[in-house]
Amino acid sequence: MSLVVTISASPLQASRTQLLAAQVGAAVAARGIAVETINVRDLPAEDLLWGRTDAPAIRRALDLIARASGVVVATPVYKAAYTGVLKAFLDLLPQFGLQDKVVLPLATGGTLAHVLSIDYALRPVLLALGAQHVVTGLFILDKLLDRHPEGGLQIHADVAGRLDAVIVDFVASLERRQTPLASRTAPGTGTLAAAPLVTSI
Repeated sequence: MSLVVTISASPLQASRTQLLAAQVGAAVAARGIAVETINVRDLPAEDLLWGRTDAPAIRRALDLIARASGVVVATPVYKAAYTGVLKAFLDLLPQFGLQDKVVLPLATGGTLAHVLSIDYALRPVLLALGAQHVVTGLFILDKLLDRHPEGGLQIHADVAGRLDAVIVDFVASLERRQTPLASRTAPGTGTLAAAPLVTSI
């Protein structure tokens, strides 16, 4: 069974970004995929900042990433970039720590001025870490994410459909990754069938 790890990179507890990561993880798990969660804010700050990769909590997080077939990275956007806690965590990964993995980037923010932050700030880092395929990401305005008083998140209808679409694309990419090479050849040609092109928004 594939393993997907969700990374919540908000420094705040029960933030919209954390709730979004949890909701996406639940949607992936509903499709029969094992899901584990890393909330970077819960990692020991001293171990994270000093790069103590042998510390138990850090080691467990890195082991989860190593075993994963897919990774969901969810971050709020501050000053047009992903959070410092996410940078600190990604810096602990090996040089090609996302090699052979499918990655779904998600970002939240207060203004549309940050809408390109995934493409210009986050995506290059994920590719530099060797991600096999970074699927279409999604930036969501904070005002379109409402917290339920009893917990959980209500996503406005005009963005919920787009979120469902990127999740479907992410899961399909995972399934293609698991498909034996021979079954992905075009009938009668002996060549690989073309995969759909994916662009970010």
